[in-house]
Amino acid sequence: MTPQPALTVHPVPSMGAEDVVVAPDGTVWTGTEDGAIWALDPATGGVRRVADTGGRPLGLELLGDDHLLVCDAERGVLRVSRSTGEVEVLLDRVDGRPMRFCNNAAVASDGTVWFSDSSLHYGVGQWKDDFVQDTATGRLLRLDTDGALTVVLDGLRFANGVALAADESFVAVAECRGRTVVRLWLAGPRAGERDHLVTDLPGYPDNISRGSDGLIWVAVASPVDPLVERLGSAPMLLRRAVTRIPEALQPKPKQTIRVQAYDVVGRLVHDLDLQPPASGPGYHMVTGVREHAGKVWVGSLHEPSVAVLDLP
Repeated sequence: MTPQPALTVHPVPSMGAEDVVVAPDGTVWTGTEDGAIWALDPATGGVRRVADTGGRPLGLELLGDDHLLVCDAERGVLRVSRSTGEVEVLLDRVDGRPMRFCNNAAVASDGTVWFSDSSLHYGVGQWKDDFVQDTATGRLLRLDTDGALTVVLDGLRFANGVALAADESFVAVAECRGRTVVRLWLAGPRAGERDHLVTDLPGYPDNISRGSDGLIWVAVASPVDPLVERLGSAPMLLRRAVTRIPEALQPKPKQTIRVQAYDVVGRLVHDLDLQPPASGPGYHMVTGVREHAGKVWVGSLHEPSVAVLDLP
């Protein structure tokens, strides 16, 4: 059996370091459920609080030389200065209505922002409701540099992570409930067409990102749950009833650490499926992933830390 790569956990002072991005200088950035944006120095383990979004930051992307693009589930698309911590709201409404669940993004070379809005009905605090009910109201949107906003895809089954191909020939968006990565072609003879980069994933995808290796990395937050899959064909009345039963009886994410990487034709290149550490700091439910210079950084919706492993 091939040895598992060692997982190194870097604590942060707050819960829910959901996503992670690595700056050119090696600084690792994450956001937590209390609204904080943190900068981590991997060499020393030092962590400093840089900003407070006033909401719940999820997906993070680098934006120019000094900013982060932050998808805040409660406040919308934000621009945050990495040096001063200043927070600016770029977008918080679509067609005059507040977004319910701004989730993840990718930034094109010209500054265009592609981002997901997971649900028209439920916010981040009720993500399980949308997931179990399978409302299929997620969207992929494009925010142009002149401020123009376009809903590019709708009807997505819990739209989640977003990534662009290295040559920006397509944009990909994860359908968490559908266990797929949808691809929209942006250039070439298939421009405007929609297909799938990946289908039938081994679990429910969360954030996705393009690594420094050019691959599309997928965080698999939880393996397939047979009960959830059976509920998918049940009447909506029953699905809604399930989300109202006590939390202890509802379907739960499994204790796993799994990320995958796919090339531009959807071929699986890496499948890192780790057991949670038997001792020391625990870790589970990977919701964010970022490959950078041969290391794979991960974040988790439920952990007060980010973690890293060397790519085998």
